[in-house]
Amino acid sequence: MNDLYDVINRRRDTRREFTGEPVAPEVLQRVLAAAHCAPSVGMSQPWDFVLVRAASTLASFRSHVDAERSTYAATLDGERSETFDKIKVEGIVESGLGIVVGYDPSRGGPNVLGRHAIADAGLYSVVCAIQNLWLAATAEGLGVGWVSFYREEFLRDLVGFPAHVRPVAWLCVGAVSELPDVPDLERFGWRHRSPLEGVVHAERYSARE
Repeated sequence: MNDLYDVINRRRDTRREFTGEPVAPEVLQRVLAAAHCAPSVGMSQPWDFVLVRAASTLASFRSHVDAERSTYAATLDGERSETFDKIKVEGIVESGLGIVVGYDPSRGGPNVLGRHAIADAGLYSVVCAIQNLWLAATAEGLGVGWVSFYREEFLRDLVGFPAHVRPVAWLCVGAVSELPDVPDLERFGWRHRSPLEGVVHAERYSARE
């Protein structure tokens, strides 16, 4: 049990630590199998994983992300802008492997048990798979970085998803020199982790000051 909590607490969104060393096939298989074991609404298993290693595809996605990063940076002023400049928000080429996770709402047929009242339950299932993948990768000594500076339509076209499959994540996955003790966003002063007691409520939600 202590091992599980250790992995949860060591998990990091990795950027600058990738070494570029290839992930052993058997390790990657275990990580993907862990993702595929995630719970899913109606056991629909609505995820797909596209493994991207081609240098041209990695470079193309990095160029797109760089442009989106610049667009976001232009909205920041003063201290916020200076802090953001210090934060590396991708490791696309450095990791050597991108795992693009897609959500297929048609998986499981037209009557997915448990999704009739909550349309996003399938999307939540995909996120559970991502978390499983991330924890398994951490246990294997790998780093994972979730890239979010992209337009969904660009990524869909880049990896060939059909129109009905939604790109949910580009995950940079690879060997790392280390896993930082403190997340980058906290280390550089962008945000700090809030205390648990500030988000736990008894019986009904109560506003916090």
